[in-house]
Amino acid sequence: MKRLFLAAALIATPALAADEPQLDLEQKTMLRCSAVFALIAYDQQRGDKDALAWPPLAERGKEYFVQASHRLIEAHKLTDEQVVALYTAERKRLMNESATSKDPKKFVKSVMQPCLLSLDASGI
Repeated sequence: MKRLFLAAALIATPALAADEPQLDLEQKTMLRCSAVFALIAYDQQRGDKDALAWPPLAERGKEYFVQASHRLIEAHKLTDEQVVALYTAERKRLMNESATSKDPKKFVKSVMQPCLLSLDASGI
């Protein structure tokens, strides 16, 4: 029975691409926060009232992204294309999670609150 459960779990778990790095929790957080900052900054630039309720992210969010990208590149010897692929996948994941959430505003808040703490802790 345990083998059947394990086999089902392995089948249900998407395989990592051969060149996709194994990120630790801090790296996953930097990736997720960089992506959400970019999405919110874009909406702020367009004048979206919900996005404007958050602190301005055009400058600080961009610097967070630059530093996070540099750390990911250094830690995993990533190419620019691999970094773009990671951010693209995370952006899509965030947009999908928000779209399928019962309360998208609450979802965004649940992502932004810890990310703003990470931004403040980064000293940017």
